[in-house]
This record gives sequence, C-alpha cells and structure tokens, in this order.
Amino acid sequence: MSSSPSPSSKLPPFDAGDPLGVDDLLSVEDLAVRDTVRAWAADRVLPYVAEWYEQGELPGIRELARELGGLGALGMSLDGYGCAGASAVQYGLACLELEAADSGIRSLVSVQGSLAMYAIHRFGSEEQKQTWLPRMASGEVIGCFGLTEPDHGSDPAGMRTYAKRDGGDWVLTGRKMWITNGSVAGVAVVWAQTDDGIRGFVVPTDRPGFSAPEIKHKWSLRASVTSELVLDEVRLPADAVLPEVTGLKGPLSCLSHARYGIVWGAMGAARASFEAAVEYAKTREQFGRPIGGFQLTQAKLADMAVELHKGILLAHHLGRRMDAGRLRPEQVSFGKLNNVREAIEICRTARTILGANGISLEYPVMRHATNLESVLTYEGTVEMHQLVLGKALTGLDAFR
Repeated sequence: MSSSPSPSSKLPPFDAGDPLGVDDLLSVEDLAVRDTVRAWAADRVLPYVAEWYEQGELPGIRELARELGGLGALGMSLDGYGCAGASAVQYGLACLELEAADSGIRSLVSVQGSLAMYAIHRFGSEEQKQTWLPRMASGEVIGCFGLTEPDHGSDPAGMRTYAKRDGGDWVLTGRKMWITNGSVAGVAVVWAQTDDGIRGFVVPTDRPGFSAPEIKHKWSLRASVTSELVLDEVRLPADAVLPEVTGLKGPLSCLSHARYGIVWGAMGAARASFEAAVEYAKTREQFGRPIGGFQLTQAKLADMAVELHKGILLAHHLGRRMDAGRLRPEQVSFGKLNNVREAIEICRTARTILGANGISLEYPVMRHATNLESVLTYEGTVEMHQLVLGKALTGLDAFR
C-alpha cells in the first residue's frame, strides 16, 4: 500500500504560467520541441507580425516555410520521406506555440502538413510520396488543399469541381475558395467529382489552366496567404489521382487531422491574450492602484485561466489518444468546438481588461480575436461540430 506525502512535504511553488502543472505530463523531448518552436516564433514572427497584419500580407513566406521545414515542423507527425515522425502531442505543442504568435503562421503549417502532405502520405502512390513529400517537408515546396467551393463549404458532397477522363488523362474544371497558401503553392491537392465518386488529385500549380488569385480585403488572418483556385480544363496524367481513396472519407480524414492541430493552436492564441491581460492588469493604474488589484478584474483573470488551462488539458488528452491510435473524429469535434469557442471568449475578455488599448496592434489581443473568428469557421463551423456531437450522443442524424 503506497504512502501519501506527509503534511510536512514541501509542495512545489504555484506557477502562474502553468497553474495545473501540465508541464509535469510532458517528456524532456516534448519540452524541447515546445521550447524550440517558441524561440523560433519569438525571433522570426513576433517582432514583425503586427506590421504584417496591418499591411495584410505575409512577406517572405517561402523563406519562413524553409525555416519551418528546418525545424521539422512541416508534416511533423508523419513518418518517413523527410518528415520528423514526431508524436501527436509534440505536433500539438508546436501548433500552440505557432498560434501564440499568429493564427496565420499556424495555418501555414497546418495546411502544409495536416492537409496537403497528410493527403499524399495517407492516400498517395509511392511515386507521389517520393516526388512531393521530401520537398514539402523541407519547405522547398509549399502545398495547398482545395476542398471548399464558393457555394459549398459545410456540405462538400455538393462540390461542382469535376474531373473527367479524356483518353489516358484527367481534365479538371471548377473553382475552390478560401484556400490557404493557394497563390504561393507549388502543388495543390484538389478534390473533385468524378463518374466514380469524389477523388483527390495532386495538381502541380504550373499546369496550364491553373490559377490562384489572392483574396484581398480580409479582416481576419491578414498575415496569411488566402486564395481562390481556378481550374480551367487543367489536364493531368492518369497517375495524378490519389489511388488509395474514393469518396468523402479522403478529405474528411484530412480535415480531422487538421482540426486536431486547431484544438492546440486556439489555446496558443488564448494564452497570448491572457498573458497580455495579466501583465497589463499588474501595471495599469486607475483610482490609485493597479487594476489587477480590483475584484472584478481578478474574477475575469481567474475565469480566463480556468478555461485556458482546461483547454490545454483537453488538447493534451486528445493528443495522447491520437498517439495511442484511439482518437475518434467525434472527439476531435469536441476539442475544436470547445477550445476555439473558449479561446474567442478569452480574447474578448482580455480586450475589456486592456480597455481602449485592447484594440491597438501594440498588443496582440485584437489580432488574435479577429483571427479566431476565421478559426471558428474553418475546418467545420460551430454548428457542424455541434451536430457531429449531437449525432454521436443520440444516434440520430440531424444534418439534413
């Protein structure tokens, strides 16, 4: 029978940055991954991201991609072909640190690794894997993922992009919308209707008929490249199709992998906003004392801390399940629904603590809040994840 610590045993000090002691659950390797990505983001993103956001651009994206490839952050949880083969938890920690800098940087990594590379790695031929994955893992080639269409977002089964056979070739025609990395990508994984059902295609972006005009005038994810994909009778060889999947199972499994990264990433945006609010509350004085000394402010900070660290614990739990091969899509929906929704509320509460300064780009809060409005919608809206859980809980399908 194990003995309990005596009352005189010395407890570790309370850590305001890790109030639940979650770091105790992380291995030395986990912490090394986290700290490496955090240091990179502090050096290469944080000093510049407010200006990028204000200008609505992500300059030097190809250089950033190569640096992220050098860190092993692209296709991080995939094995072989130059990929790092990291654990799901390590990939999640990287997403958290990247999104603590900016959601646009995490989106670059998620789309590259969890959507485009994951699709090729899981469903591609050996030739497709050898051709694309090593160069994508290094950041030499940027990828994008074409699923959403102008008239079909939450219902991808209704997509109109079509691939028809023409002799030994495929010919793709259609449009995709809100595609991260689109105009800088060297390869696009495009999903299209065929006579045999929905299929995925590996499309080099230099093919005649392919174009990717960048979408401007965004008020969210401004430090990110977002494009439309236009496919005007793009001719591809027979071996451009992903051979190992037919139907919606293909794109939906990719989305589940990307959503997992969002579960972690959203907590990074929340953490950055929370930390900004704590520091501001300790130094901003009103009525002759720091506002952090007032009960209403402390109540806000306490509630924010509870939701932030509950979300991190949830992400960690899902990561361990993924590493054990036991993570279900419904559980990913659980995490995405909760963590993004709570992250937005943390950012909004942080904004109230900063007052008018909360809308200034001198602080990260409003930038994170507006970015999360996009994160709330992409990879499945709140309503879609509610219905996924509703179906799982009741056994009744309410989608239609």
